[in-house]
Order: sequence, then C-alpha cells, then structure tokens
Amino acid sequence: MTVTALLPELTARAEDIAHTRTPTCPCGATGALADRPDGTVVRHADTVAKAHAPDTDAGELARRLTVSAGLPDVFLPPLGPAPADLHGRLVTFWPYGSPVDPDDPDAAPWEAVGTLLALLHRARLPEAVPKMRGPLKAARAVAGLRAVGDHPAAAPVLRAWAALPAWARAEAPMPRPAALCHGDLHLGQLVRLPEGPWRLIDIDDLGAGTPAWDLARPAAWFACGLLPGEEWTRLLDAYRAAGGTAFGPGDDPWTVLDVPARALTVQTAARTVTKAVTEGRDLDELDRAVVDACRRMAAIPGQLTHKSTK
Repeated sequence: MTVTALLPELTARAEDIAHTRTPTCPCGATGALADRPDGTVVRHADTVAKAHAPDTDAGELARRLTVSAGLPDVFLPPLGPAPADLHGRLVTFWPYGSPVDPDDPDAAPWEAVGTLLALLHRARLPEAVPKMRGPLKAARAVAGLRAVGDHPAAAPVLRAWAALPAWARAEAPMPRPAALCHGDLHLGQLVRLPEGPWRLIDIDDLGAGTPAWDLARPAAWFACGLLPGEEWTRLLDAYRAAGGTAFGPGDDPWTVLDVPARALTVQTAARTVTKAVTEGRDLDELDRAVVDACRRMAAIPGQLTHKSTK
C-alpha cells in the first residue's frame, strides 16, 4: 500500500471510530499528527488512529496492547483489544490526548514523568511480554549513520558507540532483573485527556528490559547541558518517591544510568547527523552539542559524564 493511499484510508478509519464513539461528533480538529517511516498517526476529533511500522510483528504488538490496557494508571487506554489490518499495515485506535506544549518547556511535567515510570517499573512483568526495544533502536540509528557515508561528525559518534557494552548495542541480553519498560521515553510520549492526569503513549517499544533505559534520555539531556539540573532533580525525586526500581533508595543513580545515557546520546547524535546529511545542511547548535558529548565520551571511557554545563 502506498503512503499516498494510506493517509486517506487511515483518516477514514479514524472518522468511523470517532463517529461510533460520538454520534454527534463535531468533527473539527482532523488531520495527520505524524507521518514517518516508523508510523503514521491521524486524528479525527477525539480519536486517533496509528498505522504502525510496516515491519511490526503482529503478535508482539497485540501483547503490548494487552499490557498497556492493563495499566490504565500508566498508559492511555487503547480503543480496542487488538490491532486492525489496513491493507497489510497494523492499525490501533486511541483517544486523543493533549500533548506537552513544546513551546513552554517550563511547563514540562517532570514529576508526572518520574511517577509514571516508577509505576511502570513496579508493575508485574508478564511472562509473554516482548523485549523492550530501546537498544535495538539505538543500533538501527547507528546503522543509518553508517549508511550515509563519510562525515566529519560520524567518527566521534561511532567511537562512542564502539565503547559501549554489547547489551547496550543490542548484541547481548540486557542486565537483569528485568522490569516492564516503555523503551522510548521522551516528553512527546505524554498526553492528558481533558481534566485528566498525564499518561504515557506509544507502546511500540514496550517490553521487558533494564528500567534505567527509560530514565536515560533525560539523563543524557542533563549530561549534554540541554536539561537544567533543577528539572532533572524533579524527575529523579518523583521517581524515588513513587518507588521506582531502576536503582536503590540510597544508590547513586549514575551507576546504572551511565551506560544507557551514553547509548541514547549516541542514538540522538546518529540521527541528527544522518538527518543533516540527508537534508544537505550543516549541523545546528543542538546537533553539535550531542556530537561533542559523544566526542567527550569516547575520549574518557569508563568515566561518568553527568556534569551538566548549566
């Protein structure tokens, strides 16, 4: 099915579901929310339809959907127990939730992030849940960087990648004990229904893994100087207060965060360099910040890199 054909048919499915939920649907807000190789998302009023990546495993997605539906205090509940088929693409339906305002970073709900992750990591780990896909996505980002060919910024990124342990490169099992993990946590993965609390969305990478991975992206932002220390502390304090299991109550969190934070820094740098090369432009300030972080990591392997520049 071509992308051109997918969008109108996915939009029509979303409209059908929305009108089933609300026969007097005012329609109004409709359109594509995202259209990328790893997923296409459209909205019709209070309903969202997502066409998952073409290589999505149907059985694994169904299990992830079941897990998320069983954790209504953590995830936005899906509209249906199983994915639908749309010309070979797996489609799931969700209520529409308002995202974090990207133009108001001071309003970012770091306490909610910490609490939701703690609840997720404390949840019972189902026997049949798939593996969390975080390390696999990092490996794919690095493969994408290699595919674009030589670039001055690629070398430090690849050196930092090579210094990571095999599990962080998806070449060996993750450390145990495993916990239920989101796998791709960032602020874009939080939404809230009208007058409701924040909830997590995007279950494509949900699964069993090392819980520190879910904290590693904000940890990497902090280490790169992109997240102020006060906000990082708010997240960690909320996570501890809610009983998060990634580290013990009196432990230094960086003993478990260092490796996944490095891996996600490499993933981010690989993607930004790949995107810049593909678009035929120079790296911008944020791109250079994460590449410089990779350069520092490669230069001082084995040392923590969690000193914020702010």
